[in-house]
Amino acid sequence: MDFSTKLFHAFNPSSDAFLFMWALLITGVFSLSIIIERFFYLQRRKSDKSEGFIRGILDCINKDDVATAIGACQKNYRTALARVIKAGLDEATKGADNIRNAIDESMLKIVPKLEKRTGYLAVIGNVATLMGLLGTVYGLIMSFAAVGRPGIDAAQKSELLASGIATAMNSTFCGLSVAVISIIIYALLKSKTQSIIDNLDEDSRRVVDALIERSYETHKFHISAAQLKEGVDVHVTHNNVKIFIDNKPAKEITL
Repeated sequence: MDFSTKLFHAFNPSSDAFLFMWALLITGVFSLSIIIERFFYLQRRKSDKSEGFIRGILDCINKDDVATAIGACQKNYRTALARVIKAGLDEATKGADNIRNAIDESMLKIVPKLEKRTGYLAVIGNVATLMGLLGTVYGLIMSFAAVGRPGIDAAQKSELLASGIATAMNSTFCGLSVAVISIIIYALLKSKTQSIIDNLDEDSRRVVDALIERSYETHKFHISAAQLKEGVDVHVTHNNVKIFIDNKPAKEITL
């Protein structure tokens, strides 16, 4: 009986530790489902052309064309970067604090979604290893108990013991297989997620700086000499500028 046949036979109810084998199979399927779901989710949220996208957004901001920048974000809204940037663009006219808060709130919503369920793979790796060892120990106990029964000659005992140990070790093999694959994929997905988050931090900071610089641009207004009788007063409070001519409100600017 070859290895694959013996491994398949270990799932038979007549085999020792078959319950552990089925438990490991279910654990492996659960791990595989997480791997597939996380891979496709991160692939959709990742922006393959982030540099070109950010350059386009910055060009629109420099041209004072925020509406076009928002439209570009809506076209790429499936990516995490576009969602974060759009949150800041929506607050472009409301001052530096609102822009920063909007970006931070968007990051707080998106980052947990990027990291969601990935940590389960590390847990599965540890549990699968212990479950495989537990199944092997149980199988060995059952094998030695069977060999210890009276009425079995020495040659038959050796054969039964060797067969029982081989069957019991299948549990360890399956457990370690599930654990190794889960931990390796966990490391890869963790690295991929961290790369997306790092890019979000860097690119969003560039957009925030551009939006804040735009919000603090100097606004020029022409006041004719005929309008000046007593003088011009400028009242600045936070992101609001009020211009008074002859103690009368003439212009209000929101930065």
